[in-house]
Amino acid sequence: MEKMWAGRFQKALDKQADDFNSSIHFDKRMYKQDIEGSIAHAMMLSRQGIITAEECNDILNGLSGILEDIESGKLAFDMEAEDIHMFVESELTKRIGDNGKKLHTARSRNDQVALDIRLYLFSECEEISKQILSLIKIIKDKAETAKDAIMPGYTHLQRAQPITFAHHILTYAFMLERDYSRIADALKRMDKSPIGSCALAGTTYDTERYFEAQQLGFSDITLNSIDGVSDRDFCLELMSAFSILMMHLSRFSEEIILWSSWEFKFIELDDSYTTGSSIMPQKKNPDMAELVRGKTGRVYGDLMALLTTLKGLPLAYNKDMQEDKEAIFDAIDTVKMCLGVFTPMIATMTVLKGNMYKAAQKGFINATDLADYLVKKGMPFRTAYKHVGEIVAYCIKENLVLDNLPIEKYKQFDNSFDTDLYDEISLEACVNKRISAGGTGPQSVKSQIDYLTEFLNEKGIY
Repeated sequence: MEKMWAGRFQKALDKQADDFNSSIHFDKRMYKQDIEGSIAHAMMLSRQGIITAEECNDILNGLSGILEDIESGKLAFDMEAEDIHMFVESELTKRIGDNGKKLHTARSRNDQVALDIRLYLFSECEEISKQILSLIKIIKDKAETAKDAIMPGYTHLQRAQPITFAHHILTYAFMLERDYSRIADALKRMDKSPIGSCALAGTTYDTERYFEAQQLGFSDITLNSIDGVSDRDFCLELMSAFSILMMHLSRFSEEIILWSSWEFKFIELDDSYTTGSSIMPQKKNPDMAELVRGKTGRVYGDLMALLTTLKGLPLAYNKDMQEDKEAIFDAIDTVKMCLGVFTPMIATMTVLKGNMYKAAQKGFINATDLADYLVKKGMPFRTAYKHVGEIVAYCIKENLVLDNLPIEKYKQFDNSFDTDLYDEISLEACVNKRISAGGTGPQSVKSQIDYLTEFLNEKGIY
């Protein structure tokens, strides 16, 4: 295929250099956005009298035919084309002749690719946002069915205080809500059309960039043409949001991996989302969670790769910026794949409430409540803290727990203790007394679930 820019050159591009320079093998996925952008551009050119209405109709019919043929499989991508823009333009010219050559008036591949990638990201982020909402709903639903499941809460991976399983997993729902809003915020800043910036300096033609932007669904245009073609902040911002999202999925995966082990056995994953061993027949491995945890590093790498690519680039467009697409495409593909398997994995897992409760009965996780019992009787908290620490040390030495230490022994430590302490330090009481907003108490957990229900309903998820 002859290069569109061949007029200046007397020698053909070296085959190896041509392959190195080409991006059609990965940017072909933006064919739909490229054609949509070209349709809007042709309409703008016609509206401004730069091309005739007849020429515009010819171009629009040709572009519609190309889109239809690509999507039906009738038209295959020409891998000899330099990029998706050149493929579409070349195919259009083959079909309608010289009118196809008029389409590129008042634009450059520099602003064309900046437009295509924005349009593509809008489409993909819509799908990712829906996946995030679906996972939030699954977590909320799982929490509603496990509101009474008491488990040990942890700090430093040491048993700390009793909480409910619902309270614990709702944490991830709120993380995901922030992920959803981060992507939405990034899209607001991306909602500016760069088309019409041309190579970097604008054009001598009397174009109407606002009209073209509106045709493509943008609310505004980029106000500086150099910025329009050289900006990839929107890619970085989305990849940063994706990295944080993956970090949240990785943390959740780590707990799923721990909880499904025999050492915890708080949950059991469905057979559909686990694998076995080639040599150990008893194994049931949480490979999906492990892969999500592993693929988090991949998305981090995509972000760091593009940050590094952009950090020393002079204005305006440079070929280095071709590296943006493989990085952002890989991040998108990875996030969608991970959310796609993670959501049903959580939906189908079994919560083993009995095992959680047994674990909560160990580890003195009601010690804070025992100290609070003394505080309510007028003792300063630090003094109560010291007494309870001594009691815990005694129980450890005697292989006892706070719940079955005789009242007579309690009174040896402090005469403020009475038999009502046993009701105060029961696991159920420890949970139910957490009445502060955001805590693990039943009313707080209900409020959290109600909030998420309202949030999801506003987004059309019921």
